[in-house]
Amino acid sequence: MRHAALPPSPWVARWARLIPRGEALDLACGEGRHARLLASLGQRVTALDRDRAALAALEGVAGVATVCADLEDGGPWPLAGRRFAGIVVANYLHRPLFKFLIQALAPGGVLIYETFMAGNERYGKPSNPEFLLMPGELLAAFARELTVAAFEQGRVARPKTALVQRLCAVRASAGEVALEP
Repeated sequence: MRHAALPPSPWVARWARLIPRGEALDLACGEGRHARLLASLGQRVTALDRDRAALAALEGVAGVATVCADLEDGGPWPLAGRRFAGIVVANYLHRPLFKFLIQALAPGGVLIYETFMAGNERYGKPSNPEFLLMPGELLAAFARELTVAAFEQGRVARPKTALVQRLCAVRASAGEVALEP
């Protein structure tokens, strides 16, 4: 099933309203189900993926600009110097990017992350440990620099049975996090 044909993740949809008005990043966006959601909420969206054909699905979507870049080729971070009010990452894991995501999040910005964790191999792909988080890994990766608003890990039934971790975190001052839009 194409990403654009899938509805946005309920986790992303739940927390996306916390993103302050500004520019948001949909990282490894595929065909842009979350980029479309963010644009519908009034965000200016940068949708980044390495698949040009997938990015083509976003052509003409108001408020969405695309960037084609391979984040795993060892090259420089393609968004150096840019700050985002919100960053969404779904179903993608490349651990060396964690530090760039923290740096790219503007003060008051919201990081929404959801991807697969160890044990998911029982349910299908991804099954390679390189693409599966260890228990509590998202929390450990971001809790020092960001204020965690919510964290979950466990089994989900939709869109398919999988083991996932989910995080919503804010770059806030003095631990203050707005929990309402």
